[in-house]
Amino acid sequence: MSLVTVLMRKAIEIAGIVQGVGFRPFIYRLATENHLTGFITNTEAGVSIEVEGATPEVEAFLARLPKEVPPLAHITSIAVTDWPSNHDIDFRILPSRSGDTRRVLISPDVAICGDCLTELLNPADRRFRYPFINCTNCGPRYTIVRDIPYDRAKTSMAAFLMCPECQREYDDPRNRRFHAQPNACGICGPHVELWDNQGRPIEVADPIQKTVELLAAGEIVAIKGLGGFHLAVDAMNEASVARLRDRKRRVEKPFAIMAPSLAAIENFCRLDDISRDLLQSPAHPIVLSEKTQLEHLAPSVAPFNRYLGVFLPYTPLHHLLFAGERYSALVMTSGNISEEPIAIDNAEAVERLHALADYFLVHNRDILLRADDSVVRVAGGRARQVRRSRGYVPAPIFLSQELPPVLAVGGEMKNTICLTRGREAFLSQHIGDLENLESYKFFGSTVAGLQRILEVEPKILAYDLHPDYFSTRWALGQVGMERVGVQHHHAHIASCMAENHLDGRVMGFALDGTGYGLDGNVWGGEVLACDYRGFERLAHLQYIPMPGGTAAIVEPRRMAISYLFHHFGRELLALDIPFVRGLNRRRTETLLEVIERGVNSPLTSSTGRLFDAVAAMAGVREQINYEAQAAIELEAVMEEIPQGVGYPFAIRDEEGVWIIDSRPMFLALVRDIRAGVPIGIISRRFHSGFVDVLARTAELVRERTRLDRVCLSGGSFQNCFLSEHLQTRLERNGFQVFTHAEVPCGDGGISLGQALIAAHHTD
Repeated sequence: MSLVTVLMRKAIEIAGIVQGVGFRPFIYRLATENHLTGFITNTEAGVSIEVEGATPEVEAFLARLPKEVPPLAHITSIAVTDWPSNHDIDFRILPSRSGDTRRVLISPDVAICGDCLTELLNPADRRFRYPFINCTNCGPRYTIVRDIPYDRAKTSMAAFLMCPECQREYDDPRNRRFHAQPNACGICGPHVELWDNQGRPIEVADPIQKTVELLAAGEIVAIKGLGGFHLAVDAMNEASVARLRDRKRRVEKPFAIMAPSLAAIENFCRLDDISRDLLQSPAHPIVLSEKTQLEHLAPSVAPFNRYLGVFLPYTPLHHLLFAGERYSALVMTSGNISEEPIAIDNAEAVERLHALADYFLVHNRDILLRADDSVVRVAGGRARQVRRSRGYVPAPIFLSQELPPVLAVGGEMKNTICLTRGREAFLSQHIGDLENLESYKFFGSTVAGLQRILEVEPKILAYDLHPDYFSTRWALGQVGMERVGVQHHHAHIASCMAENHLDGRVMGFALDGTGYGLDGNVWGGEVLACDYRGFERLAHLQYIPMPGGTAAIVEPRRMAISYLFHHFGRELLALDIPFVRGLNRRRTETLLEVIERGVNSPLTSSTGRLFDAVAAMAGVREQINYEAQAAIELEAVMEEIPQGVGYPFAIRDEEGVWIIDSRPMFLALVRDIRAGVPIGIISRRFHSGFVDVLARTAELVRERTRLDRVCLSGGSFQNCFLSEHLQTRLERNGFQVFTHAEVPCGDGGISLGQALIAAHHTD
């Protein structure tokens, strides 16, 4: 009696990040190991698989598949159905298949993997010192994509015909370069050139080694990377760093530092386990880390700042720059004039950066989508996005509900856009501040590019209520979509809700510098009760005039004068403290008249402006050179003191809205300054008192609303003391607290909130 093998065939549709990450060779190996026949192909929704074989082997395949996926893959859905047998004789990888719906997810750009790094530094390997080495586990992805499916013909690698050896690797399912779309070598792939700052090629045998020598000699070199150009300089050379600051018009804002290893970073920064993991993750972001020993680092790298932005080499080229050990760290800052988009094209870079850089290290692989380095920090035991870009985009934020297609265009500062597709929300890379023409062009191209790649035609367009934002003006000029204006701070809280998969009403603390309020005032210290459909303003910081409008943002002394005038009247001029003694009386009198008459002095409840005022009065910073500098430096000087000694704030009820009154705090602050209390203690007392009054406000709001879920959002929560201590205090008082991790708490995250609110607008 003979046994007949019963064959089973299954059709499997998989969505997620499954293209360009070694997924097809993984499936090929898994199928052949289980003696299965069938095929796999890329589709515009992900991958389509059919497997056929004995029932135990098919079941083993299905059990192993989700557990053993390649490290860069991310499966969002698997659909398995029975299928008629067709008696295949082998397992094949078929050409990509086009369809009607594009649901595929493109992998972010990924740092060089360990295998490729070993080959890069191995003199016996054919890719020794080849600066574009990659495989399916690493290398460029998003920044070289022109369209999907993610095949070489639809990337900027289409210009490079593979040599026979590279083609053999590409065609071999057992090779880790099987269908690695950027696969290349020194014979057939991109190459680097060294140019002078007029764009003229410099004939050298090894452009990278010559660049190393130039950097060691103190020169500034513009280096083309994955998502754009960096401006690089030896981080130990004070004269060179100062020269870069002067040329870039970046007076005091910290520079990011790239170092060759964790050990090198720990020479000047304190790292915890989470920071180490982040630095070595596939994204290789910039990680904000606390300074320690800095005697070997140029003082002007990060003046007056407690933190350094540090990161590890993430491209083969970066590793080659450190191979000679001519320096222990490099400043690697965005290749742009401050506040402009990063340069990506060779000719464009020379045109825009020739006055900044002495030399250019360029290559001939086009960057199709610019992407700045991402910035993260660790707070409250979690990694938190500060700037979400290279290494993370375009991976989506997965939502708890299906949404109609919405385009949300963010705000004015730290702009990102968001496009929704079903249960996925796609935040763009960091675009920046929309205050110049180059940024505005980048904004427009990002909108068009994201819609093209995702093939989404939005039905709803969400924008900020501020009438003068460039993103708002753009939105109001569009046709064919329902337009929905969204209040800035409501968007902040909705963003936090979306990231944490919350529905229903929550209490939200939205603390930042600027946001257009429903009453026409400048909000920024708000406590809201809200869901995606609407909000109620339950509490806020008291209104104070901003003399000179936006001038008060760059001159914190204006806010200090305004607060003092509000609380002391003209008696402020008699206060015996250094800040008042140092005021120019004529200019101060003029400013007081402006406030009294209400000329160009909008009212604000901004948390940022309160921090500015305290920083100016305490002697930390009266004028700033970059956003939030005064608040950052106020936190940086903080000293440890016993608990329970924070400055007092008052809370009063005005027509059902709780007003947080700073008068008691300023009275105590003036007493401490007059008594010569050190700035570090003043900073701690202010921060502690502010946390205390927010926690007391939460209790009052809970009594009135019965809400005990609290979302914390807004740029002020980049202050680690504020975010960590407020969360701890609220949780101790029985609140459920939700914060940001996947998207920035600042304005880089509000497009997500705008999209969720707009999607529920017609519910």
